[in-house]
Amino acid sequence: MDTPIWNKQCEACVVVKVGGAVVEDEEQLQQLLTHFAAIPGKKVLVHGGGRKATKTAAALGIESRMVNGRRITDGPMLEVATMVYGGLVNKNLVARLQACGVNALGLTGADIGVIRSHKRPIKDGIDFGYVGDVEEVDGKTLAMLIDNGITPVMAPLTHDEKGQMLNTNADTIASETAKALASHYDVTLIFSFEKKGVLSNPDDDDSVIPVITAADFERYKADGTISGGMLPKIENALAAIQAGVKRVNITLATLIDGKHGTMIE
Repeated sequence: MDTPIWNKQCEACVVVKVGGAVVEDEEQLQQLLTHFAAIPGKKVLVHGGGRKATKTAAALGIESRMVNGRRITDGPMLEVATMVYGGLVNKNLVARLQACGVNALGLTGADIGVIRSHKRPIKDGIDFGYVGDVEEVDGKTLAMLIDNGITPVMAPLTHDEKGQMLNTNADTIASETAKALASHYDVTLIFSFEKKGVLSNPDDDDSVIPVITAADFERYKADGTISGGMLPKIENALAAIQAGVKRVNITLATLIDGKHGTMIE
């Protein structure tokens, strides 16, 4: 890889979000973990796992329902999400990072109270069930862990401080974590997935849009260039920039040096 852009920064911290499709692809996942381990200094890994949750739910006879790319989480699906995200996926990633020499610690939002959420209210007739909208990420506690050489590996689960676990979008976890750490470090946020970046033509893997501003996003959204699950990803990216995160990059899981893919400005 080229020299990563964060090597130029003092007290840098890199937050990498890896999507569920990459988690399911052994070759891509191993490359990502190898490259993540090679990032010098402070870092955080946030993971999804939706495809694994869907497969596990199906094996248990539990229906998966989605609205605009977001999962409806009833009681049985919350149990699946907690098992898959907080257990199977999270601990496998932690174990593999340990093998790469990374002192990783798996966390849900409930662990040490690091991410508090509230249950998403019913809106436009849609009840998402046990889905959490983030209220606060404890950046101070995360920074304490990071400063002591620990790399948090964060699952897409939060809690409401009343004993209720909540399924929470992994892109949102990554964005909110990056925002909370921005007062402690020079933060680069990388959304890594199975594509080279945000594509102007979904059928052309090389049609990467190099830069997207807030104005660009509104235009692309209006003309349909950007749609579906990419919408909340870019919304989270723009919110991170507005909150003080220095750089946001959407890129291929095997190119997480911050110099490829789509930059959000």
